[in-house]
Amino acid sequence: MENLNFKITINATKEKVWDALFSDASYREWTAAFAEGSRAETDWKQGSKAYFTDGNNSGMVSEIEVSRPYEFLSIKHLGILKDGVEDLTSEETLQWAGAHENYTLRDAGGKTELLIDLESKGMKQEFIDYFNGTWPVALEKLKAIAER
Repeated sequence: MENLNFKITINATKEKVWDALFSDASYREWTAAFAEGSRAETDWKQGSKAYFTDGNNSGMVSEIEVSRPYEFLSIKHLGILKDGVEDLTSEETLQWAGAHENYTLRDAGGKTELLIDLESKGMKQEFIDYFNGTWPVALEKLKAIAER
């Protein structure tokens, strides 16, 4: 199965786009496209654990595998979180554990080109369809935030 790739050009510096992506308030705003109440509990530093949750304390358990501020961030997904409890070993989790979500920021003549690459390893078709429909909406929200 191929990876999922999304791209958008934002009329803002890489620093402003990075801050819109990963500061707490704006992260909650643009990721609401995926689920209301979305939030990230992490410091975004390389090697740090990260919890990506919805309003019900369920979501993903991950690790910030690479963090080069204003250039590149790679998240390695490790498992799921259900009602605050980590699941790193179930068969469902092991089908896609280890998949990466990568954010690349490139200078585009005073603007920023943002590329999102998601490994679709073990991802069910319903999630692929969901992400193909939702990521473009989330990126438009992000663009509006960064261009304010």
